[in-house]
Amino acid sequence: MDVEELAELLPQLVLAGAELDELVTAIGEVLRADVMVTTADGRQRSALITVPMRARFAEAGLTDNTGRIRVEWLGSWDDEASQPVVGTRIHRLQIAAPGQTLGYLIAASSRGFTEVELGALHRAATAIALSITRDQAVSAVENKYRGDFLRDIFLGRAGADEFVREHVIGFGWEMSGPMQVLVAQIDPHAPFQPHGTLEEQRQWQERFANAWRQVAGSIDRSIPVADFGSEVVAVLPGGDAETASALVRRMVHTVAGDKGGGRRPFSVGVGRVVVGAAGLPEAYAQARRAVEVGRRVHGGSTTTWFDELGLHRLIAMVPDNEELRAFAHDVLGELAAETDEAATLRETLQVLLNTNFNVAEAARTQFFHYNTMRYRVGKLERLLGPIVSDQNLRLDVAVALKVLEVLSA
Repeated sequence: MDVEELAELLPQLVLAGAELDELVTAIGEVLRADVMVTTADGRQRSALITVPMRARFAEAGLTDNTGRIRVEWLGSWDDEASQPVVGTRIHRLQIAAPGQTLGYLIAASSRGFTEVELGALHRAATAIALSITRDQAVSAVENKYRGDFLRDIFLGRAGADEFVREHVIGFGWEMSGPMQVLVAQIDPHAPFQPHGTLEEQRQWQERFANAWRQVAGSIDRSIPVADFGSEVVAVLPGGDAETASALVRRMVHTVAGDKGGGRRPFSVGVGRVVVGAAGLPEAYAQARRAVEVGRRVHGGSTTTWFDELGLHRLIAMVPDNEELRAFAHDVLGELAAETDEAATLRETLQVLLNTNFNVAEAARTQFFHYNTMRYRVGKLERLLGPIVSDQNLRLDVAVALKVLEVLSA
């Protein structure tokens, strides 16, 4: 088969329902080149690439430690600055649908490409776009049905145990042993990240969900993963604490990569390990609470286990937020106000609690003069009472500060 025949064959293969691997194989064999199709952020979809070429990509820094191709480092084939692999010509083409980047077609050859071959690559990118669009349409229906069913499980309305069990088996999910629920959310208003239009945000969420599906599938295809619109949810094997924790960290690390290729920062919450579908609603609620409180307390790009929330965990389990808010206002009084002055005094109060009211150490921590900190201690006692000497009052104040943290999450 020659290059011109390849250009005619690819659309026929797509119409015949050929898989992406078949298209990539045909392109690579006819062009005698290493070929790879990636997602928009550089995750490999399909590849026909030799071990030596993979090694050369790695040596040139074109792959991160999760295997992602740094597609953002590759530019035009005729731009020497974008040819990081010595002695190799790399051509990167965008695979696109209307208003959306589906990924990239990457071709590498030590001999370079002729004009005819470059034309064939451009037509190949169009054929691959049709193939991916077709697969996405089928997957969208399947993913929605699976996602809706998983949501029903979390809401306790999926039906009788036998009905749930039959569907779980039909989906190929493993939900018979210990399980932990993971909730991942793209961080809103992350620093140095564009906010994006509603359409861009939708595309980010789709890309985010697909990343979790791909990573989960590479580990164990029986792991349920669903996109709930504003969050991605996965039901992971539980097992012993160390193994379960390691699995979560591995998946988070792989999805995050090195943040290149347009990846958005995200936070994760993990619920307690449960056995059986009946425990999943509570585990899901815990995971959602963990990601919310964890982001509030530690900032974005964090992974938080519900069991590690400490006092925050107990506060989060109180269902009546108004009662919690009333407790905080009763204990803190003016310090519970949403003003800059109250927030500054609460920060000083927390430092004093952390240092067991060691005025000198607290002053050094906040870069205050010793007399300034003594003045603040006096002001805090006038507002709260004898907090320096009354241990019970000090405990109430510490809990009230944590309550405000949780309610602000």
